[in-house]
Amino acid sequence: MKEIKAFLRPFMLTEVVKGLEKEGFCCFTVTSAEGTGNYTDPDTDFPSLKHPFSHSKVEKLEIVARDENVNRIVEIIHQHGKTGKRGDGLVYVTPVLEAYRVRDFKTGNEIINHTNEKS
Repeated sequence: MKEIKAFLRPFMLTEVVKGLEKEGFCCFTVTSAEGTGNYTDPDTDFPSLKHPFSHSKVEKLEIVARDENVNRIVEIIHQHGKTGKRGDGLVYVTPVLEAYRVRDFKTGNEIINHTNEKS
């Protein structure tokens, strides 16, 4: 299993989510955030009123996937999340050592369900 974290432009998030759902990847978390870095588009990003050191509004999308789905998920994020300009975001892929479902304490790949099937 791997965790995929994507930091995206807020206005690109809807297209990324639609692309993931179209391919059957339904289960992820989205968080609004602000960040700093060399990836900022100087024409559209300005200092935050809430965090003066921050200058980029981003959406963080997190999804845990079976190893065989990771490349496809990253491709979908790239395809639907890019504008071709500086500041389009970043994607990180990291190993997940263990995963447990709170409801019944089941563990492993069987709890990673990317369809609308009930498990």
